[in-house]
Amino acid sequence: MRIPRAWFQGLVALLAVLVWAMPASAENMQDFGEYVVHYNALTTDMLPPKVAHEYGIKRSRSRGMLNIVVLKKVLGATAQPVAARVEGKAVSLTGVSMPLSFREIREPNAIYYIAEFKVHNEERLRFEITAQPEGQKEALKVVFSKQFFTE
Repeated sequence: MRIPRAWFQGLVALLAVLVWAMPASAENMQDFGEYVVHYNALTTDMLPPKVAHEYGIKRSRSRGMLNIVVLKKVLGATAQPVAARVEGKAVSLTGVSMPLSFREIREPNAIYYIAEFKVHNEERLRFEITAQPEGQKEALKVVFSKQFFTE
């Protein structure tokens, strides 16, 4: 089966944006022993137009996107992406809670969980996320904050 060139280019562009937007720092990942959860929040205007279109994401300075990746550590090998039940909410400084609706994006060697939400200039949101890897009883809990600048 051949992969259409435009689809492959879109995939490469999405992966490049996600890698660029998720530097390997303790701030954007949490280690749970057997699993690692990578996370990042950004405004959707940072996505290339082709990538946003391919994945049905509306590009806007006032729209945020949260990306979650759950990896299982494998001894002597690269960590493997795993399916998970991902849920969460974003909470403003005033205590207003917004439930997040995640959708799964599967690629040949990756699984992403993406949620979109509205943001305002200089707004700081606290994200409270749970990711339960398939077949596991306990959920992995990640909490982090991000300030958005839309102007």
